[in-house]
Amino acid sequence: MLPDPILLVGGAGFVGRQTAQHLRKHFPDVPLLIGGRNLARAEEAAAEIGNARGVAVDLATPDLGLGDQPVSALALFFKEDSLGSLRFAQSRGIPYLSISSGIHEVAPEVAAYMLNASAAPVVLGAEWLVGATTIPALEAARAFGTIDDVRVSAIIDENDIGGPATYADMERLTRMMPAALSIENGAHVWRAGEEVQTEVTAIDGTAMPGEMLSPNDVLILAEATRAPNVAFRLGIGESSSRRRGEPLSTEIIVELTGTSRDGAPLKSIQAVVHPGGQMPLTGMGVAMLLERLTGLSGEPVSAGLYFPSQLLNAEDYMTRLKATGGEVRDLDHSR
Repeated sequence: MLPDPILLVGGAGFVGRQTAQHLRKHFPDVPLLIGGRNLARAEEAAAEIGNARGVAVDLATPDLGLGDQPVSALALFFKEDSLGSLRFAQSRGIPYLSISSGIHEVAPEVAAYMLNASAAPVVLGAEWLVGATTIPALEAARAFGTIDDVRVSAIIDENDIGGPATYADMERLTRMMPAALSIENGAHVWRAGEEVQTEVTAIDGTAMPGEMLSPNDVLILAEATRAPNVAFRLGIGESSSRRRGEPLSTEIIVELTGTSRDGAPLKSIQAVVHPGGQMPLTGMGVAMLLERLTGLSGEPVSAGLYFPSQLLNAEDYMTRLKATGGEVRDLDHSR
């Protein structure tokens, strides 16, 4: 039995369209509502997607302006300060997923969940590219007995910033975040100003200026691996593929250092690469979460507070990643 329509709030944007395309490919009959403040733009996107309807969303009203329209799940693609979408989802008892709140911004969503914990599943989706870092990293971590250091270096091509909402999120997280969190010798350390300036090394060995950043991955990888040192760095510039004269790509280099299960020194360096850039990976992650939350893939999710990596099956994720043109590469230590 098909679920009621899935509501994509901000679904006419870059990531929203990518999400809809992934859902269409794997579940072509599932109806979608493309919600936005600009009805004409939402209707245009819906017509392109197919089996979808554009709707005007009013975040200031309890029903989002949808009246008694049935909805099976809600995904939010931009930062919303009013919590209107979350409250709507809780009032309907339907899953809620947001992908834009940084670590320092999640308190309102967490508080809304805690005060109505049995209402609906709430997913804090702001892992880097919605699982593209955490899932491969946690899979690589299985080979270790202990992990001492986790270093993530994400690289976004300067031509891959996306639409207005994506740009606003990137600007807010990289320029307006009060500080960046890292785990250093087991302690949570917030760094600001010049302390966040760093360097990242691309897949082809090119060093690039970078900044420390703290998506939810920092907390997840620290808790899941118990590594005393965890850092996430972001570089924006020319990607390795574009330096070779090819189309842009996105790169996520994950370095794990520790010991094997028999106590021998062990180091793993892997890179998640997608030739389409950041948008296809983000859209794929959101689509897979919606499939999981609505019971299209596996059993429906019960009420609770979740990160994406808790809900997505690693084997299924890797299969879908490969099918969309992405890959996980093992890199030589001497890179």
